[in-house]
Amino acid sequence: MKTFNVGVIGLGNRGDFLVSALLADLDYINIVGLCDMYRDRIDRTADFLAEKGRPVPPVQTEDWRALIDAPEVDVVLVFSAWANHVPAALYAMRAKKPVAIEVGGAYSLEDCWDLVKTQEETGTPFMLLENCCFGEYELMALHMVRQGLFGEIVHCDGGYLHDLRDEIARGNETRHYRFHEYLTRNTENYPTHEIGPIAKILRINNGNRFVSLVSVASRSAGLHAYMLSHDDLKKKYGETVFRQGDIVNTVLTCADGATVAITLDTSLPRYYGRGLCVRGTKGMYEEATQSVLLDSEHYEGAEWDWSPQFCNRKNYEDKWRHPIWRRYRDEGVKEQGHGGMDFLVLDAFFEALDKDLPMPVDVYDAATWMAVTALSAQSIANGSNTVAFPDFTSGRWQTVRKEPNWKYRFECVE
Repeated sequence: MKTFNVGVIGLGNRGDFLVSALLADLDYINIVGLCDMYRDRIDRTADFLAEKGRPVPPVQTEDWRALIDAPEVDVVLVFSAWANHVPAALYAMRAKKPVAIEVGGAYSLEDCWDLVKTQEETGTPFMLLENCCFGEYELMALHMVRQGLFGEIVHCDGGYLHDLRDEIARGNETRHYRFHEYLTRNTENYPTHEIGPIAKILRINNGNRFVSLVSVASRSAGLHAYMLSHDDLKKKYGETVFRQGDIVNTVLTCADGATVAITLDTSLPRYYGRGLCVRGTKGMYEEATQSVLLDSEHYEGAEWDWSPQFCNRKNYEDKWRHPIWRRYRDEGVKEQGHGGMDFLVLDAFFEALDKDLPMPVDVYDAATWMAVTALSAQSIANGSNTVAFPDFTSGRWQTVRKEPNWKYRFECVE
């Protein structure tokens, strides 16, 4: 692979991790630009790169536009707060600089349309870095679906199920944007971890599409209770009223009649999960119990006596491991970032750039998945009514596109 001169926008929790744990170790990347609204983060990252023996980036700025404009920067990675993803991506595409953005929901449908129209007009490569599309078990489920093991897929579940109370509550002190988001908005604010892998399973934008959405939010109580239970937070935020509902449930319908249910659950006590569940006419996969049930293998009446077979996923992993993960494990690469999917999503972006291939998570995927947030807010604000889902492909979803035969091909039928 050729070498890319990369500028990084956003050096908070996510950006700092990706630079230190991944980017600084990839021999095909030169980090030539650093940008963050806080100067100490830039200095910290520059010092880290110097300690690693990497050249000190010549571009160091608190102005993301200046980073994109810098002639030293050929490729832009956006790891900043959610609100900056679309503006930075639009600016980079208009500057003809390939860009990849971290995940997060859109603030308006106009933002989503702007992404699509700008990419179509400029032709600049763009990718949404949805790492969960490259998760080992999300890809195993996709692989099993494509082999026909679950029959006709009727419904999928997913969720962002993550206790973030401390991160949100202390956001003002740690300079994390989630505090302001939960204070001012009420929506499915982080949909792409769950909707991305499900969209790939259901062939969204590639023979199928979302046609409608309805979203329901519970009351907001978890963050307030958390503040009151910690003396330091109680003094500062004991009277703070958060708009964001603790649990947001969203149901989408598809053109082929399948349905999708996703859940945002981040401000109550819970264990972590992404809740993927795939239901078909011949079987199912369920992340929560790490289990597979197949008509062809499991006895009739299993629903009444299923407990001995919980956690049987391990019996299927070797046979049905997706080729992307089979190769990753065979190469003996250390598990870099969330078990390896952070490495895979970044490597896929640069591999596609290097070989001039279509992005595996393209602008139509990004617009569709990010639009869930804008539509969810609209639905909740209007009494949880059903809203129509835009077609960001302008009808092209009806034509099934064949993926190129490359190492990050999702659609693998053996």
